[in-house]
Amino acid sequence: MDDEVQQPEYEVGTGMLCVFGRQLKLLRERAGLDRARLGSLTGYSASTIASFEQGRRISPPKFIDQADEVLGAGGVLSASKEEVARAQYPAFFRDAAKLEAEAVELHVYANQGVPGLLQTEEYARAVFTNWRPLLHEDVVEQRVTARLARHEIFCRTQLPTISFVIEESVLRRPLGGWGVMRGQLEQILLHGQRRNVEIQVLPTERDEHAGMAGPFTLIETKEGRRIAYVEAQQDSRLYTARKPVREIEEQYGLLRAQALTPRESLAFVEKLLGER
Repeated sequence: MDDEVQQPEYEVGTGMLCVFGRQLKLLRERAGLDRARLGSLTGYSASTIASFEQGRRISPPKFIDQADEVLGAGGVLSASKEEVARAQYPAFFRDAAKLEAEAVELHVYANQGVPGLLQTEEYARAVFTNWRPLLHEDVVEQRVTARLARHEIFCRTQLPTISFVIEESVLRRPLGGWGVMRGQLEQILLHGQRRNVEIQVLPTERDEHAGMAGPFTLIETKEGRRIAYVEAQQDSRLYTARKPVREIEEQYGLLRAQALTPRESLAFVEKLLGER
């Protein structure tokens, strides 16, 4: 489940981030504090405070609570935390991101790049740096931060069941260079050791393939709802009707059968590391 697609109307510096930034600036000025002073009281530099106010960076929840207290905002800023957090993702991905964060099961098929939940910071930065049309540097940093924030799913008290089927070609493409890819392969191995995570590699030499329609993610919610998320080029969609979801579930079952076993897959990744 990835969030690479650029939606210009939701870039940094627009929408919710700008609204929050203006509120922050007005409250700061009302309190008689300059950016440096607010930064010293909350643990941030004056330039970072400027970025928050200008909507160029996502304000972390901890900062929002601190600023609310320091500026005597009476909960006005803190009430925006959820919407500010959602704003770090492109509009098309926000509902999927919320479902992902709360899922009890996630099953991901990837044939273009390493799944976002497994990406290292360096690999994620390479993904967004290589994006065309070029993303502004602030957007790249926002997207990297947002992608890494999704990794909190691995720290939940109630761990979800997560599985991945990744095309061999994805693991052989040295996006960002072999130094970056080495770190990425090592991270895949680490995640593959988790008790709630299974990673399978689909060899390129297979002459049968059930996922020719492209990447997808299957989500099961704590209420038992089954949802499929599909993303391609400038479009994405959440499927909730049983028929299309069942069809994608069938594809995933076949892909798992066609892929190497989890144990064989980790051995394959280790072999790739040994080749470099």
